Amino acid sequence: MDQLATDATEGIDPLIFGRVLDGKGGGRPIGRTEVDNWQPQAPGEILWLHLRRQAHEVKPWLVADLDISPTTAELLVSDSTRPRALREGNAIVATLRGINFNPNAQPEDMISLQLWCDGTRLITLRKFPMQTPRDILALVDAGKGPTDAGAAIVQIVDQLVVRMNQTIVDMNDQIDILEEMDVEEDYEDILPRITSIRRNCLALKRHMSPQHEALERISRDAPQWFEGHDRREIAESIERLRRYLDDIDISKESALVLQDELRARSLASNEHATYMLTIVAGIFLPLGFLTGLMGINVGGMPGVDDGDAFWIVVAICLGIMALQLLLFWRWKWL
Repeated sequence: MDQLATDATEGIDPLIFGRVLDGKGGGRPIGRTEVDNWQPQAPGEILWLHLRRQAHEVKPWLVADLDISPTTAELLVSDSTRPRALREGNAIVATLRGINFNPNAQPEDMISLQLWCDGTRLITLRKFPMQTPRDILALVDAGKGPTDAGAAIVQIVDQLVVRMNQTIVDMNDQIDILEEMDVEEDYEDILPRITSIRRNCLALKRHMSPQHEALERISRDAPQWFEGHDRREIAESIERLRRYLDDIDISKESALVLQDELRARSLASNEHATYMLTIVAGIFLPLGFLTGLMGINVGGMPGVDDGDAFWIVVAICLGIMALQLLLFWRWKWL
């Protein structure tokens, strides 16, 4: 079943789940009817809504009931998913990307997560199922979740970044396996796999580089409710993402070196075969000329009536071949 069909089975309700974080790591569920008029009932409470951005009701709901500007609402439901972040008054607006772990997905098929937060309300939106919000939801339900809005954003960012590591490790493991394979015997199998790794590296780099800039923008321009410890923690995520970008470059270069070696060996093998064919042709060229000359059907050919003429010609051919081999050896052609 494809992802769109999976989403359809979840229903048309734009709300996937809602939680009111209690500021102590826990939270309580909140339904659609309670969201529109929600107000904190205790200090430190935060409303977290996780929505399906492709649902038709999402944009009107964001504008009319959640008091988000139409321009920002359009950004949150847009299919333009290049990672970016900006500050709008007292709110953070961001589009981030994470690895797609859904069935039959490829590493380069990254999923976007839109995010809006004003310090007391956190809204996340996705089109396809994502593991990161579900993991954080499990922590909240277990009483071990984020304690404020800044911590929630930091945990979302950290989960998105950490999950990229396994994909990079898997690509490096594939490269190690390919380096140990027999290039000549497995050429047809190795080359497509190297091409796939390089394509994955390029796709990850294309999405992760702007994500690095988006996270730096959050750390630099976030409002006051995004506290100092949140900035320090997101700086750690930024540094980790930078290391992953370096690892991707190394993986890409390793795949390129392996591909160049593969092509060089293939070219050397073809050149050797061509060289040997040239040597063989060089040996038999004078022999072919001699036998052709002796085989012309004209009168007066010497040795026609001699019974030993055939063996004499054979001996001459063998002598010419031996002389050629000797000369080729002295000239280091062999």
